[in-house]
Amino acid sequence: MDTSTPLRPPCRPRPALRITATAATCLALAYGVARTLDSVVDLANLAMVFVLASTLVAFWLPVWASALFTVAGVGLFNWAFVPPRGSFSVEGHQNLLLLGTLLGVSLSIGLLMGRLRQQAALARRRTEEAHQLQHLGDALRAADDPQTMGAALHATLQAMTGDGAALMVLQGERPAMDLPDAAWWWGTPDADETPGLWLCLREGRTFGAGTGLHGELPAWYLPVRGPQLDTATTAIWGAAVLRLDPHGDTSEGDGHTHVQALCDLLGGALHRRHLTRRTEQAQREAQAQSLRSALLAAISHDFRTPLASILGAASALEHQADRLPEARRQALLTQIQDETRALTAMADNTLQLVRLEAGEVELRRDWESLEELIGAVLARVRRRDPQRRVRARLAPDLPLVRVDALLVTQLLENLVDNALKYTEGPVELLARRVEHELLLAVRDRGAGIAPSERERIFQMFQRGADTGSRRGTGLGLAVCRAIAEAHGGVLRVRARGHGGSSFELRLPLPDAPTLAEPAPENSPS
Repeated sequence: MDTSTPLRPPCRPRPALRITATAATCLALAYGVARTLDSVVDLANLAMVFVLASTLVAFWLPVWASALFTVAGVGLFNWAFVPPRGSFSVEGHQNLLLLGTLLGVSLSIGLLMGRLRQQAALARRRTEEAHQLQHLGDALRAADDPQTMGAALHATLQAMTGDGAALMVLQGERPAMDLPDAAWWWGTPDADETPGLWLCLREGRTFGAGTGLHGELPAWYLPVRGPQLDTATTAIWGAAVLRLDPHGDTSEGDGHTHVQALCDLLGGALHRRHLTRRTEQAQREAQAQSLRSALLAAISHDFRTPLASILGAASALEHQADRLPEARRQALLTQIQDETRALTAMADNTLQLVRLEAGEVELRRDWESLEELIGAVLARVRRRDPQRRVRARLAPDLPLVRVDALLVTQLLENLVDNALKYTEGPVELLARRVEHELLLAVRDRGAGIAPSERERIFQMFQRGADTGSRRGTGLGLAVCRAIAEAHGGVLRVRARGHGGSSFELRLPLPDAPTLAEPAPENSPS
């Protein structure tokens, strides 16, 4: 970022001795040229030499120096060339008019040239300031965190002052006391500047030399202001201090206005970032509240049927157990167990989805054996699969995987339960390595899933079109995808070549631990 523009004001005034020497040299040259032409041209044309000298001097000398040069030049012309020579007296009205015209024209040219130079310098300064504001604005838009934004402003101020700036930006809410740890700092403010920065932040006003407030201070103190919140409140995010040249003149300078605009750029960027974060938080809270409401509605609807079945079976066993045949009693007990397991699965999925969506689940990753994970899934599933339709097919030499074992087994168990529920044929649980990924797939030979529904079924409360009368909340696949994404993986479904579906989980495979570098246990993701 181009921030090489020097700070104006203050600037060190040009030494008077150098100005005097320059004017004296120009005056001597004009006198020398006029003396050479004295016998060649008349007096009126000879005066043009001094007009030309005054014009040239006005290009680079200040207005006051140019005016002094003009008066001195007219006096020298009168002394050396206007009759009677060697005195300041003037013979004739014509010569007096010549001297007056020479003085008036030379002074007018000097004033006009000085005015033009001031306007050109002001235009250059405004252009440089506009470029500075643009470059800083671009840097702030490209940044995403307050520390990068603050560093961009501090770099701009440093380039303007030559290591004469310090900046503080609050890390959070404004503290009740001046605590250094409550802000980020750039530069090194001294013992007097630090309380000045805190005072500037709390009052939200610019003060220091040339600002009309605390003008005795040898620095500018500028608040980092956000937009005005109401008629009496402005968001203040920090403060900056710029040390001034002790030899500079700030009585008429407005350089602090430009520096304040730079600080306000940072304040506006910090305020926008704050509003964006608050908006995102409000959206997350609204989504969480909507999720809770939807889950409550689903629970109240989908839990009612299995609870009614359990209550009916338990009541029949309680009041009619003696009159029921043994087969009927066993059927009622089996019904109670099945409905209880279904309720447990729905409750687990609901609770897990709420935690995953709210970001409250801390993955307890550890290096796990796939053979053991899949074996645990098969052991639980086969209790509900008397026909033993589930088969596992594992590739040899499978690597260890660093996952949360409870979540991954829940994912696989949900997928297998879905396959058993919605298909009549065999179900295959596949595990193999594909380059740098692990592929875990649950395959069936059912009716398959329409292409238009292959993404929709992973959304909450969405179920396939061919589910029939089978109960469910539509949360199982949503939980599975949330678990996959929490592990940095991808869960998709594709159609198999000869009918059926394949739910495929792909997980990245990190390097396995070595004896020299044991993996940390129960470390968060």
